[in-house]
Amino acid sequence: MIKRSSMLLAGLILLGQTCPATRAFEDDESHERYELMKLFVETFEQIDNNYVQDVDRRQLVEAAIEGMVQHLDQYSSYIAPTDLQRFDQVMEQEFGGIGINVSQRGDRLTVISPLPGTPAYRAGIQAGDVIVEVEGQSTEDFTLTDLVKKLQGPAGRPVTLKVVHSGENSQPEEIRVVREIIQVPTVLGDRYNDKNQWEFLYSEDPKIGYIRLTHFSRHTPQELRSTIEDLLARGMEGLVLDLRSNPGGLLEAAIEISDMFLDEGQIVSVKGRNVPERSWQAKPGDTFPDFPLAILVNRFSASASEVLSACLQDNHRAVVIGERTWGKGSVQNVIKVEEGDSALKLTTAAYHRPNGVNIHRSKGAGEDEEWGVKPDKDFLIPFSDKQFTEYSIDRRQRDILRNDATSEQEGATFEDTQLAAALKYLRERIGSPKESGAQISDSESGSEEK
Repeated sequence: MIKRSSMLLAGLILLGQTCPATRAFEDDESHERYELMKLFVETFEQIDNNYVQDVDRRQLVEAAIEGMVQHLDQYSSYIAPTDLQRFDQVMEQEFGGIGINVSQRGDRLTVISPLPGTPAYRAGIQAGDVIVEVEGQSTEDFTLTDLVKKLQGPAGRPVTLKVVHSGENSQPEEIRVVREIIQVPTVLGDRYNDKNQWEFLYSEDPKIGYIRLTHFSRHTPQELRSTIEDLLARGMEGLVLDLRSNPGGLLEAAIEISDMFLDEGQIVSVKGRNVPERSWQAKPGDTFPDFPLAILVNRFSASASEVLSACLQDNHRAVVIGERTWGKGSVQNVIKVEEGDSALKLTTAAYHRPNGVNIHRSKGAGEDEEWGVKPDKDFLIPFSDKQFTEYSIDRRQRDILRNDATSEQEGATFEDTQLAAALKYLRERIGSPKESGAQISDSESGSEEK
């Protein structure tokens, strides 16, 4: 066992010499690293040789890695080879598939909604359909993960489903769908129009646009620019940008979007222990007109959504309405390991808003401390837990693409006081003298964080 431990330790050290973070143990720090690696190897060997049952060595090492990164913070993680493809798909928002949102209700795999314009939508798959077979195999014992693996695949390759439509006495229908590259939209409207497409113009008089960002992917800036340009072509006079429950995503996307609304000013800065301090500035040109802008946030708006809302608030470009945000101001880098077969999502820095305040809420930070993004003065409009539940249910119902696009509004009773405040603000701004524009004075944007 001693010989095996020594060989394994030597192998780990030799492997570590190819990594920039590992140095030859010539000083006390390197000696400490060697001793700790020795402890790890000896523990691994003891478990491998003496545990009551055989252990999967790969699973043992992955568990050790997961334990290390989970000890750091809640945002760092290890991405195993089996999970890496799905992680990349979330970042890219592209995959080969048929284009449906699915939920598991008991043992029933139910379609929440087809995505507009996708193969599933064109094939007639509907909200409420239960998928009972895929390629002749019953889904009775499928998990949601099993179904996703079956439905995703190379573009151009067909997949055959058997579905039961909602309604009495519905018989299973076999549907053949040809997979395509699906780009999941991150820019959504408030409701579907009569063409089963998102409607981004919320009101006609005055012409106010409404855009929801679900998260920040590589395609989000392009999607958003195209949508706003279409709205401007339709005469948009003001815009609601809804970032409620947006968990964030790519920092680069938030920076690019911030720059769309600013000709000058700082967007965000990044500081870390082993990361050079860096600051991003808005560049002149290719900037949207100075229309009034209201941003909606809530307690679950985090990360990149906080970067965007803090930037536009500090630069007096938008008013922020709703609730104090989550306070996730740490930056995670995805570091590929095992020659790209797996990865570490590791916290390496923190980002600071233009006024210099760190967005991140540190462990134990109180409500009176500076973190996250607070709504502007007079625009703090919190939801109770009951209101948030009602809002979430109402939002899910209106996100369902139905055969009759108008039916989704039937029975909607939720009063969205946060959105109502944003619309009221914009109507007042649009009705104000043109020379005042959408700029917010220091007194009006009197966030407590300033």
